[in-house]
This record gives sequence, structure tokens and C-alpha cells, in this order.
Amino acid sequence: MGKVQGVWFRKGTQNTAIDLGLFGDVQNLKDGSVLVRVSGKREEVLKLLEWCKKGTPHSVVESISFEETDSEFHKTFDIIR
Repeated sequence: MGKVQGVWFRKGTQNTAIDLGLFGDVQNLKDGSVLVRVSGKREEVLKLLEWCKKGTPHSVVESISFEETDSEFHKTFDIIR
């Protein structure tokens, strides 16, 4: 999670996740942070996590946190509005 607005972070996350063959979703939360839920091969998930630390060229990511779960998503990676 991190606070990002108006810098294409969700779309960049979606594009990166799809390129890595991952599934899940990304959404802005009411507090201004972003939630990314993802499933796929561990090494690819870690690559997405590294991408999220930097974000898009106009992003300023102050911090991220992550939690591993047994949840799995199906055949897409969506932006939740």
C-alpha cells in the first residue's frame, strides 16, 4: 500500500502484473492509499513488489507493506474503481 493519486499507479501496476503473468486487482482506498492483491509465481510476485516500490515515473511511493495469504485470483488482473 502507498499513497498515490493521479500518477497512473493503478494502470502501471496492472500493466506490470499482466506482463509478469500475474492475477489479482489494484484499487485506491478511501484513505488515499492503494491496495494491490496478487497471485501467481512467487518470483514474479516479488518482481511486482519491487516495481511497486518505485511505481510510475510520476509516483512518489512513501512506503509499502505486504502480507502473504493463501488467496488466489482467477484469470485477470483488474483495476477496481
